[in-house]
Amino acid sequence: MFLTAYYALVELGGVRAGESVLVHAGAGGVGMAAVQLARHLGAEVFATASSGKWGTLRGLGLDEAHIASSRDLDFERSFLEATDGRGVDLVLDSLAREFVDASLRLLPRGGRFLEMGKTDVREPERVAAEHEGVRYQAFDLMEAGADRIGEMFAQVRELFEGGVLEPLPVTAWDVRRAPEAFRYLSQARHVGKVVLTMPVSLDVEGTVLVTGGTGGLGALVARHLVAEHGVRHLLLASRRGPKAPGVDELRDELRALGAEVEVAACDIADREALSGLLDSVPKHHPLTAVVHTAGVLDDTVVTSLTPQRLRAVLRPKADATVHLHELTRDEDLAAFLVFSSTAGVFGAPGQANYAAANAFCDTFAAERRAAGLPATSLAWGPWSQTTGMTSGLTEADLHRMARAGLPALPADRGLALYDAALGRPEAALLPMLVDPRALGSGGPVPPLLSGLLPTAARRTAAAGPAAPAGPGSAETLTRTLATLTRDEAHHALLDVVCTQVAAVLGHASAAEVGDQQSFKDLGFDSLTAVELRNRLGAATGALLPATLVFDYPTPLALADHLCAELVPEQTAEPAATPADEAAVREALAAIPLARLRAAGLLDDLLALAQPATPGPDHEPEAEAAPDSDAIESMEVDDLVRLAFGATDG
Repeated sequence: MFLTAYYALVELGGVRAGESVLVHAGAGGVGMAAVQLARHLGAEVFATASSGKWGTLRGLGLDEAHIASSRDLDFERSFLEATDGRGVDLVLDSLAREFVDASLRLLPRGGRFLEMGKTDVREPERVAAEHEGVRYQAFDLMEAGADRIGEMFAQVRELFEGGVLEPLPVTAWDVRRAPEAFRYLSQARHVGKVVLTMPVSLDVEGTVLVTGGTGGLGALVARHLVAEHGVRHLLLASRRGPKAPGVDELRDELRALGAEVEVAACDIADREALSGLLDSVPKHHPLTAVVHTAGVLDDTVVTSLTPQRLRAVLRPKADATVHLHELTRDEDLAAFLVFSSTAGVFGAPGQANYAAANAFCDTFAAERRAAGLPATSLAWGPWSQTTGMTSGLTEADLHRMARAGLPALPADRGLALYDAALGRPEAALLPMLVDPRALGSGGPVPPLLSGLLPTAARRTAAAGPAAPAGPGSAETLTRTLATLTRDEAHHALLDVVCTQVAAVLGHASAAEVGDQQSFKDLGFDSLTAVELRNRLGAATGALLPATLVFDYPTPLALADHLCAELVPEQTAEPAATPADEAAVREALAAIPLARLRAAGLLDDLLALAQPATPGPDHEPEAEAAPDSDAIESMEVDDLVRLAFGATDG
């Protein structure tokens, strides 16, 4: 890029201080190099780029009067106005057709037109005939020859060493994704330079750093690196280092496999401590790979997140990733692997801090890969082997996840996916198991996985969660509760709570749930707490807080709360007093019976006059209650007695 710009502006164009230069595609690789070099030479620089890249040109020191679009011909008018009609002295062109014609018209006083494009090369003589005084020259850097290129390279290097020139932004593509890279380049979406990178092979004589290397997953990977990849030099770092449980056995096992192993206690989120650790890597076994498995969980609902709890999870995952990048970017690494989690892709109830940390790692890997450096973020699904990140999962949790279509990874399958990821060019991957047949049976399906569902289930998922229906629906429960006494309603709600608790925990029946056993002792965490809240909300129709199981820590306490929310207090109706009867007599006496009939009240009065439901031994009365026609002939006193259920005898 800089050699091409130097050859054009210095060797061919002979740009001098005080001249004006137009650089087309100024946000591209050669364009950015040419803008920097022309400004160093003392020229007034004009540049074009698509409007979305104007910020790049401003960053190179150009103001609005010296910037125009490369997508239309308005640059001709703009730059003629900016120069009071003088135009420019030199054009460095990479455009074609009418853009070339407009650019030639920006040389009204004659000048140099240097064409580095290949699609619209013109005859110099014809250009000179049509544009008096213009020297047109199409060029290619290779025309300069090896000797001259070497001399120019030395001169450009001096400009970099002197701080005159700055490196270009680079977008790197793994060579295995070359078709995508060329498509990206053809769409002119890039700024700076686009390059292809070659994957570097792991040097078995180099040192591999494994963070969290004494924990479950880190130790598993360390064994795999030695046994299957032939790694001979390992640096295992963790917070406890040599004091970590099982570390002596791990070290002995790895040494028996032929590896040299160093175990260090290091807080990798502490940049200074990490720098010291990396300085300890022997020069004769330089760092060849980084595997960042370290992480911390501190699950809680988002409303309970504090800056401290957020920071506790972000530091060992996100901060440590940045420190590892900054301190190893100049190393010739074959691999830079970050162990992430599906929580950062799909989200995870009760794990907002952990999801954020892992989403950062996934994005950071893409940024690092785009800069031409190796990076892969592996957003793991759950492992069946106990690790630091899955230590809170019980067998019931794993069974529940499997029933929902997301079974845990056995160690051998997980390590096979690890190996497969090493050969992939993508920056972020999701190594996980999915059972499409069971997917969705345990609740909503993450949108990214909905394409794996059968067609009918996919349509259901796309339509969103359906309203509860059927015998277990909220509407049915509400109607049922309305027919029960308060004690009966409380018992029914306790059954609902225990049934949903059993479903969340994967128990066969509600009988396995003790109603006075704390949710903590039952095995609830933030994730299962939110799932229970969602299930109870759907079952009862109540709006429930995410902190439900923390506020009401046993099934019985939770049922008490639901009963208070859903079942109104039952109060006995006071007996009618003589004053009440007198008031009713007076009110009814003022209402014509025809009006009571028209208002539809006569049937209700008849119903009120009916006796209570008879028992099995009750003998029917000889006389039936009067019908509405008979009521019309009653006196008011008889009507009032009828309303209050009075008798004559």
